[in-house]
Amino acid sequence: MNKVSQGPKFVVERAEGAWLWDDNGDRFLDGTASLWYSNVGHGRREIADAVHRQLTTLDAFTVYGDFANRPALELSERLASHAPVIDPRVILTCGGGESIETAAKLARRYWATQDRSAKRHLISRTGGYHGLHGIGTGIIGMDRFRTGFGPMVEDASVVPHDSVRALEEEILRVGPENVAAFFAEPVIGAGGVYAVDAAYFTGVSEVCRRHGVLFIVDSVICAFARMGDWFGIERYGVRPDMIVFAKGVTSGYQPLGGVITSGEVAEPFWNRSGNPFHHGTTYAGHPACSAAASANLDILEREDLFTVAMELETQLDGAVRTLADHPLVAEVRSGTGVMAAVQLTEEALGERGITTAAVFAEARARGVILRAIPHSLLISPPLITTWEQIDHLVSTLRSALDAVAERHQ
Repeated sequence: MNKVSQGPKFVVERAEGAWLWDDNGDRFLDGTASLWYSNVGHGRREIADAVHRQLTTLDAFTVYGDFANRPALELSERLASHAPVIDPRVILTCGGGESIETAAKLARRYWATQDRSAKRHLISRTGGYHGLHGIGTGIIGMDRFRTGFGPMVEDASVVPHDSVRALEEEILRVGPENVAAFFAEPVIGAGGVYAVDAAYFTGVSEVCRRHGVLFIVDSVICAFARMGDWFGIERYGVRPDMIVFAKGVTSGYQPLGGVITSGEVAEPFWNRSGNPFHHGTTYAGHPACSAAASANLDILEREDLFTVAMELETQLDGAVRTLADHPLVAEVRSGTGVMAAVQLTEEALGERGITTAAVFAEARARGVILRAIPHSLLISPPLITTWEQIDHLVSTLRSALDAVAERHQ
């Protein structure tokens, strides 16, 4: 806040496709799909029209209790039909952070209905990002997001992102009778784009099942064709107990998220009296947001952005790996989904005093928007980005790296 208050603001005026324009009329390539969500690109008139039609028919009304609206019902049925979850049920929310809160509370409440209320502990992974609401902050795998807030969730711990053995050891250390759920992203996104092989998810799924721990997949970043399928986790052939989604479900045109839970987890609430789930938010199941989501999913299917994403994944991987020989670059991570990370060397970040923020600024000055985290530059363009735009993005990043390297010789 202090830094922003000292200088001019970057005001985005309009957007179309993979391009943004600021209030000076300058054009920029959106190399991050905003915050990982503009999957179908900016300026899709059919989504805006769907929202307008819905607002002129039913603007909004609560979905508490037995209240419902047609767009929310139709969207829920559609999402359930694609979910790799056994006997899926859908809870709609307003975004990813809210969905994490919902999933965590539901996990604890589920175990309470089984007379196992001691099962409250939540386990997540290093580098994992699960939003910045209360529980999300408490289980996030990056220390900088927890600093200064005190303990948000006392019954929580973090394990290495790529070790099945570490997960099982932590469950045994805490005691399976005390562990409610394990959270994992198909690919760690905001934490630095870290992928694992299918054997990892097969292993954690088996560990969770063996010890009676709910397996919750956070697909907020990875879903809706970002990894070439509906929820990202399909790539690994496992069936989690819950899937958390948001972002690409509307491509950001309206705020919407949700949790898809298995019928087994839903059973005590649906089929037995006396087990209310006292949880909900004012705008969950909003008809205009649901209409936006359905129009967005229409585009994903009509333009087969699932196949397009797999082709773009290969293109991005090939292009971004050409940066591996740059003197400032320690590692390039890509090849699983339309996302990549370019990590700077320890020497650059340490002795030479180079920051990823400096590289970000040079790229933006050259007309490309990336995302900087402490050690890496992150790339996650809209799925309608052309191959020529990918090449432009990567060549611009190389120029930005060159400019920063020259300044810090």
